[in-house]
Amino acid sequence: MKKIQDLISKMTLEEKASLCSGLDFWTTKPIERLDIPSIMLTDGPHGLRKQAGASDHLGLNESVPATCFPTASAMAATWNRELIYEVGQALGEECRQEKVGVILGPAANIKRTPLCGRNFEYFSEDPYLSGEMAKSHINGVQSQGIGTSLKHYAVNNQEFRRMTINTIVDQRALHEIYLAGFEIAIKGAQPWTVMCAYNRVNGTYCCEHTYFLNDMLKNEWGHQGLVVTDWGAMNERVEALEAGLELEMPGVNNGNDTLIVEAVRSGALDITVLDHSVARILDLIFKIQETLDKDFSYDSEAHHELARRVAGEGCVLLKNKNKLLPLKKPQQVALLGAFAKHPRYQGAGSSYMNPTKLDTLYEEMVTIAGEGQVTYAPGYDLKNLQVDHALLQEAIETAKSADVVVIHVGLPDVFEVEGLDRTHLSLPESHNQLIEQVAASHDHVVVVLSNGSPVEMPWIDKVDAVLEGYLGGQAGAGGVADVLYGIVNPSGKLAETFPLKLSDTPSYLYYPGGPKTVAYRESLYIGYRFYDKVNKEVLFPFGHGLSYTSFAYEDFKLSHQEINDQETLQVQVTIRNTGDIPGKEVVQLYVSPVQPTAFRPVAELKGFNKVSLAPGEACQVHFSLDRRAFAYFSTELNDWQVESGDYRILVGASSRQIHLEGKVTVQSQQEVDIPLRDRLPAYVGFPADAKINQDDFETLVGHPVPPNTIIRGEIATINTPIADMQHSFVARRLHKMMEEQMQAMIEDEADSPHSLMMQAVMREAPLRLLLMMGGDQMNRGMINGLLLIINRRFFKGLATLLRARRK
Repeated sequence: MKKIQDLISKMTLEEKASLCSGLDFWTTKPIERLDIPSIMLTDGPHGLRKQAGASDHLGLNESVPATCFPTASAMAATWNRELIYEVGQALGEECRQEKVGVILGPAANIKRTPLCGRNFEYFSEDPYLSGEMAKSHINGVQSQGIGTSLKHYAVNNQEFRRMTINTIVDQRALHEIYLAGFEIAIKGAQPWTVMCAYNRVNGTYCCEHTYFLNDMLKNEWGHQGLVVTDWGAMNERVEALEAGLELEMPGVNNGNDTLIVEAVRSGALDITVLDHSVARILDLIFKIQETLDKDFSYDSEAHHELARRVAGEGCVLLKNKNKLLPLKKPQQVALLGAFAKHPRYQGAGSSYMNPTKLDTLYEEMVTIAGEGQVTYAPGYDLKNLQVDHALLQEAIETAKSADVVVIHVGLPDVFEVEGLDRTHLSLPESHNQLIEQVAASHDHVVVVLSNGSPVEMPWIDKVDAVLEGYLGGQAGAGGVADVLYGIVNPSGKLAETFPLKLSDTPSYLYYPGGPKTVAYRESLYIGYRFYDKVNKEVLFPFGHGLSYTSFAYEDFKLSHQEINDQETLQVQVTIRNTGDIPGKEVVQLYVSPVQPTAFRPVAELKGFNKVSLAPGEACQVHFSLDRRAFAYFSTELNDWQVESGDYRILVGASSRQIHLEGKVTVQSQQEVDIPLRDRLPAYVGFPADAKINQDDFETLVGHPVPPNTIIRGEIATINTPIADMQHSFVARRLHKMMEEQMQAMIEDEADSPHSLMMQAVMREAPLRLLLMMGGDQMNRGMINGLLLIINRRFFKGLATLLRARRK
């Protein structure tokens, strides 16, 4: 620390300000005269995406080969902290070889709805599970001396208008659902960086949200690292610095460094705020320099094998009627579906990477079963989502001579794209028809899914087995084959609820909101918290997953029958493998308040352990429940509160498969009156259709919901989407120029996921995005001039533009 303070004392004001923004798209600025190096940050989170050549303005050029591990949706389904730690270690090793200092991940945003286009990058609908997975990931990466960037902080749960949307959320949901996972990861792993999200929360942009950055992250949770913007997320630079945001990325010609200098010189910004930010940035740089000064190379084959192990353990056996799986040898298998030879293994967007190798399900099944045991037909066209009747008929004929049919279907890559939300939960009709038609003529059908988030299954009662493979990475096909043939006993559990249909989801009436705001009217009731509250049937519940063996839950014990809220409750249960093959079981613990006054979910996940048992083997599983396991966030105290009363302790194999339970009485040491906001009748008895009127929601959040309409001719700012300023000739021309630039960039891939993402960006881009896309041709002064013209101050705007162009 003394070295850092000495360096700060030798810096000019301009040098200090310069460290607070990037040099280019991926690197920080060096200060050569003081031997301060530049470091590189690159995309993750499930694999290293380091651009091979010069950076493009959106950072989506071809990347160097690296191991593509399963996406977060698959990793979370393992419920295996130790395994996710191993993935983190491997990611850190690959960063060391490629001289990358920070990998941008993991992403710990909550899955508010299955429709979010980026759900494949997120762990769970539950904050406890999400936080535990993120913690393991971070600790694994940072064990290698490489930094992580926990993202996207916070309440970023949709892609629609993600750069400008104003999320209106109540304090209970904010703390109990949307911040809790970040808190677990921060306190348990200390990520070297945290990335703030694009959006606003209750009116304030995340990059300048003092409550999020200084009050919660730094002061309450004790974060020691630095905060970095998502790329292009900066709003007002000086305000962001004061709020606790140290590093702006990417490096662009936007004049923000100068704004910092001017604010210090005018007295508007205390120099100590800048010095503290610089100290955190230097601490990160020197920690990384110490690691990257040493050469390192990783074993790509070992990493591929790890990826296969993770993919296998992340597979969730959803259904297995008459124990059709595992497949037997010899057994004639018809493998249908183009994904079997052309796998869907990762999501589209900034996490899209270049794998070191790529397995296919057809090749892996042939390797295991032997030549001649597996026949193949594509069944559907990868490019055309409509039914191809010739391909369908060929698949039906191929299935006739097989003992078992395995149909590989899922979501095409254009269905799950960063920047775009889904509009439905359906598979392509060509995939659904393949299943329906084959199942109508064959008695033994297995469906294998490749998708990043839940899908509807109208054919579920017509097939014998369903294996959810998620997006399993470059070795995902090998992991699926291992499970199909029983080389690996499935042990994955759903980290998210699969609803019967989209309209059953709690945010259905309010998602994605817009054009200006999105209201989280469902509050705490997302995922299983909603379905259990209203007793709604689901396709597959949270925590569900079958095995080829069976387990018994025995000898349930609580350390106390009564405790106060400062004491810890110990819970013990014995798990026994009652089958005839080895297996792993995820033991889940839920806490359920019996008669709460404040509105609460029926039960919440507060502990889990994954155990591996040989046939007949048993082991004891222990849980410790501290005060937070029983607490809710009190709006009266603005803090966590335990309400006195009885609590059920539930242990089982899923949120709806509880095997054992006990009861403990908890006495609170701090009783307070419970205000109306915490006991609103509309939320105490939450409606099954999730309809909450605006008055009740505004009572809950404590203020009126801002207007949600675009007013023609309203004053524009740097954050106004250009498409919303169509009353202005200049804005219309800007929008047309951006569209033309986008079309030139994607002319060879018009219908690709990359193209769809780019089109979404252009539709919703705020004016400030020109700073990131315009390179040296655009600066903040020019943006200010354009704004003046758009806001009908033509001559002043023109003068501002001319001055800015001369700089």
